[in-house]
Amino acid sequence: MKKSMFSEFKVFAGNSNDVLAEEIASLMGKPLGRCTVKKFSDGEVSVSIWESVRGCDVFIIQSTCNPVNDNLMELLIMIDAMKRASAGRITAVIPYYGYARQDRKAKARDPITAKLVANMLEAAGADRVLTMDLHAAQIQGYFDIPVDHLLGMPIIQNYFIQKEIEDLVIVSPDHGSVPRARKMAEPLNCPIAIVDKRRPEPNKSEIMNIIGDVAGKNCIIIDDMIDTAGTISNAANAIKELGAKSVRAAATHAVLSGPAIERLENSAIEELVLLNTMPISEEKIISKMKILSVGPLFADAMTRIHTNDTISKLFEI
Repeated sequence: MKKSMFSEFKVFAGNSNDVLAEEIASLMGKPLGRCTVKKFSDGEVSVSIWESVRGCDVFIIQSTCNPVNDNLMELLIMIDAMKRASAGRITAVIPYYGYARQDRKAKARDPITAKLVANMLEAAGADRVLTMDLHAAQIQGYFDIPVDHLLGMPIIQNYFIQKEIEDLVIVSPDHGSVPRARKMAEPLNCPIAIVDKRRPEPNKSEIMNIIGDVAGKNCIIIDDMIDTAGTISNAANAIKELGAKSVRAAATHAVLSGPAIERLENSAIEELVLLNTMPISEEKIISKMKILSVGPLFADAMTRIHTNDTISKLFEI
């Protein structure tokens, strides 16, 4: 193990995902740092750090999930607090990077919120970002500080490799997820299919055609996130209608907003594999869900960052 340039590391967390933060800290052999993150009566975020971080390698775990704006402000203010307390290095650990879907100007007068959030994190004082499965890989280039971009794919791949499913086809729910589907299919040694869809408006999709052979096959639809579940449910139903033997689905980020749970319950999906980059409330957990933890992967990555070791090994299956 290489030696760190910092005397020690400390792990802190906001309020977005307590369970994951505690798991990561435990795997790294330390308790979470003592801090209080609450609100003033008018809704402003109040942060108090109750231990010294001077010269330390500080990791702040916070997913910018629902409530997105509150969690984002908590992260920014915690970074500012650590910077003013003379932390040696501040790494923002963001398992789910919100505002990532607006990553380009798709039409006139669109904002690029993924870049805006990157600017805000840097302005607050973050020295490094550790995240997972950005909605678009080019978001890494929006930062002028190092970004370690973990992939949830190996966790999902290992799960399905162990199941030894025959006659397997990996399905991309849209053209944007084709590279993800190809990477998923390689170690499983199976073909891919592509759902050709159009999106008449945000959070609505219409299935146009299926490119590839799914008849008589066991299909796995792979995506980076499930929000309202319209895309993945429509894709599953279309695949089943075309004669698929079974339909499973997997995604890294379980946003699950609006009618998502109802759609998933009523869809042709037999098993839904999700990662815990954001908390999934008990009322949203259904019998067909299998939730896998990203805690060991993040703990390993954070340890390697602290000791200046390579993280490229973490991308292997």
